[in-house]
Amino acid sequence: MATNAIKPAQGDGIQADHRRTMKAMIQGQELNNRIKAVWSESAGPFLASVLDLYTSDSNLIQCAPAEVMQEAMKAAVLHLPVVKSLGFAYVVPYKDRDGVQHPNFVIGYKGLVQLAMRTGHYRTINAGEVYEGETVKQDRITGEMSIEGTRTGDKAIGYFAHFSLINGFRKTVYWTREQVVKHAKAKSRSFSSQVSPWQTDFNAMAEKTLLRHLLTKYGELSVDMIQAQTVEDEDMPEPASAADLPPIMMDAAPVPLETVPDAESPAPASPAPAPEDDGCPF
Repeated sequence: MATNAIKPAQGDGIQADHRRTMKAMIQGQELNNRIKAVWSESAGPFLASVLDLYTSDSNLIQCAPAEVMQEAMKAAVLHLPVVKSLGFAYVVPYKDRDGVQHPNFVIGYKGLVQLAMRTGHYRTINAGEVYEGETVKQDRITGEMSIEGTRTGDKAIGYFAHFSLINGFRKTVYWTREQVVKHAKAKSRSFSSQVSPWQTDFNAMAEKTLLRHLLTKYGELSVDMIQAQTVEDEDMPEPASAADLPPIMMDAAPVPLETVPDAESPAPASPAPAPEDDGCPF
């Protein structure tokens, strides 16, 4: 991460400077050439969406423009739009221990599905919860899993992720809630923060974590998927505020890949609708 950190803005002056700097960067030929090199004719809409994202977020605009663009470029290289309402990828403001705002690239659940879809090998992808009264049975020989029993409560006691490939191979992983908590505490320094997504929407975080684990360990990985695992920082500092946590778009049923929206052409810049109350950024 860049070291030229800027202290949180005091008043509108610094925010106005940041806005002008970002506009100048986007209008510059050098940056346009870099975006066109990875996204050709869609460079204009992508840069417009970055500007809209930056200027409409009171916390993100406190981050250094160059740092924000650096994180947005990670999405551009993966051909994922950063429009919040689409749920493919986000640039989220986080505070370090000194209270300095920094941007972080975060890939969404739909972004993971999109990258998997591009391999052409996946038939279905799904993640979900196992509730009180339900049990998970596993064939120790084949590894096949099934959920049995009748749901008796609203508390999730475990989480699963599943994919099937066109060639017939399929894999499911299951973790208990305790296993997820152990993983989260080991990987996220912000786990205990009141505004951490692990506290604001634990179930969504758990499902995305399992899906990421499943695809990384057992899935068909393209170069883009490997790069996504590299550029996304799983161990992030403390979020700026709960209001800035964008939604994770979780599907209640297995995802037929032909129904997943294509992320090749980012939407034109426009004010993003307010996040759903049940959302989190991961």
